[in-house]
Formats: sequence, structure tokens, C-alpha cells
Amino acid sequence: MLAGNKTASAQSLNNIYKSGEGGYICFRIPSIVTTTKGTLLAFAEARMHDCSDAGDIDLVVKRSFDGGKTWTGIEMVWNDADNTCGNPAPVVDQRTGKIILLATWNLGADKEDAIIHQVSKDTRRVYVLSSSDDGASWSAPREITSDVKKNNWNWYATGPVNGIQIKKGKYKGRLVVPCDHIDNETMRYFSHAIYSDDGGNNWKLGGIVPKDQVNECTVAELSNGTLMLNMRNNSENRIRQVATSKDGGASWSNVYGDSTLIEPVCQGSLLRYEFPKRKSFLAFSNPASTEDRISMTVRISYDNGKTWPLKKLLHAGPVAYSNLVVLPNGNLGCLYEAGHKGPYEGIVFEELAFSDFVKE
Repeated sequence: MLAGNKTASAQSLNNIYKSGEGGYICFRIPSIVTTTKGTLLAFAEARMHDCSDAGDIDLVVKRSFDGGKTWTGIEMVWNDADNTCGNPAPVVDQRTGKIILLATWNLGADKEDAIIHQVSKDTRRVYVLSSSDDGASWSAPREITSDVKKNNWNWYATGPVNGIQIKKGKYKGRLVVPCDHIDNETMRYFSHAIYSDDGGNNWKLGGIVPKDQVNECTVAELSNGTLMLNMRNNSENRIRQVATSKDGGASWSNVYGDSTLIEPVCQGSLLRYEFPKRKSFLAFSNPASTEDRISMTVRISYDNGKTWPLKKLLHAGPVAYSNLVVLPNGNLGCLYEAGHKGPYEGIVFEELAFSDFVKE
């Protein structure tokens, strides 16, 4: 267990992906799920030549069969030559055990700015992959761009964080994945959702939030069945933005800010914790700073995100993207980018004991 009060220079980081491993210069964009068999699947973008968002990027996974104590080597999920395969957004169908992975693709030579300004050779495309053997093998990527991306959108991102399966109410069983896009004409950023009602075979475009300046987002089901979308905020107001849905992600409420959840403009992870004979709650992780990508912090709310009375600092030094997961033993786990000199030195896994959380 890592102690949250150690300095960045002294703290030992449990890297499960480390720069240079497997010939890759950089690993970024972590996402993680627990399968119905109790296997942890930790996904990442394996970047061949540098840490930039463009170029030769593969989607990879490592698996753990003992709750995160040990991990397999790098296993390939999607490698398309020199092109960019990324933004992993996995979701587990609890009814079938199937793991569905939403992801995006673009030509390796097409950089984000060129795609946004529509001067690229191709555009950003959306794909779905799946595994029926607990993540040991993966289907060929199947394009669903025309089903979930409007013609007047340029940039598009799935997740990058886990999706969810709705557990109660009218939309029980629906798979929901948080996404974002940019509009061609206005160049405005928006968060949205996509969903599937047939176990990930067919996907539909869900609701778009009514306010711009938000993009990478994360979704959780509240105790009453309402969905909560928590979004990266690109405005000068450095607090996370929130919207809710009562129709399974088909539409979203007006956007409001959560003043407790400060951010330096970065991705975050929202998770509904539920485990037999334990009290449920919301958990949230991100770099808890308004200036820099530092101080990976996990917070807990017992009132559906109205207040966040408990927190735990995982790493005080450089950090960035993260993804929370409920472990087979009932503890929380966090997969996050961290380092001592910079946040992209590796991807760290940490198991969190609830006794380590302190009052805000």
C-alpha cells in the first residue's frame, strides 16, 4: 500500500506499464475493468516513438488474476501499422461476461489540430472490439462511426475511461460509454454519450450536453438510477462540470460545476462503488489542483456527489489520467499516470484501503 503523505521523490510507484517496456517510448491513457470472472484488465495506449497523441500508437492490455498483485506481460489488442489506435473505453456485460471495448482510430500522420481544422487526410473514426474469453483474445475492430458520429463533427474521443451497464429501472442492461466531440462550424467542445441495448452489437448516439467547453468525461449510475456525467472543464473556471440523465443517457440536464472537484484541465474517473454487505458510494479520482497535473486524489461521496467528505492522496507528484475500479476483494483500485519528474513516466496501479481515507 502506498502512503499518500510521502513526497514525490521518496514515494515508490507500482508501475505496471513503464516507459521503454516492449520497445515503446511511452504508455498513456489508462483504463481498467474487472471481468465477471474477477480478472483485472488494464488497458493503455502504447506509443512507439514519443509521448505525443499522434503517430504509431497501439492498444494494449495487461491482465491480473490475483487482484492486481501480479500482471501478465503486454498483450496486443489492436495494432494497425503506423496508425493511431487509442482512447480505450471498456465495459463489461454482466449478463454474458463479454468485454466490449470502444476505441478511436486515425491515420498516424494526421495530428489532432489537422483533424479539427479538417485539413487531415482522413478523420477520427470510432470502432468496437470485444472479448468472450476474459480478455485473452479480441475480435477484429468493427467500425461504428456512422452510427455514433455526426457528419459535422471532426474530433471524437471515446472515454478514455470505463463505460457502465445500467443496473436498475427502465434501461436496465443498457451499456453506456462517455464520449466527446468537436463541432465543425463552431469549433465548440461537447461531451456526449453513446449506448447499446443489445450487449454491444449495435450502438446509438445518446444525448449531447447543452453547454460547451467540456470534453473528456466519465459516467456513473447514482443510487436512484439517474446517470451522472462528470466532465473535464476547458474554461477558466477550474472545477469539474456535471450533468445528469433520467433516460439512460439519451438526454442530459443543464450543466453545473462541482466546486469541490478542482482540476488543472485533465481527465478524471467517476465510479459507483457497490459490493455485497458494504455501503455504496461514489468515488472520484483526478489531479486535485487548479494549476498543475499533480496530486492524484480519490474522493468519496455518500450523497450522490452533493458532498465529498473523504479523500486520499495517492501521489503528490506529477500525475495525469486515471481510472477507478472495484476489485474482486471489495477494495477500490486506481490505475493512473504518474512519475517523479513528469506524469508520463509510467502507469501505476494502487489498491486503496478505506481506512486510509481522511476527512476533507
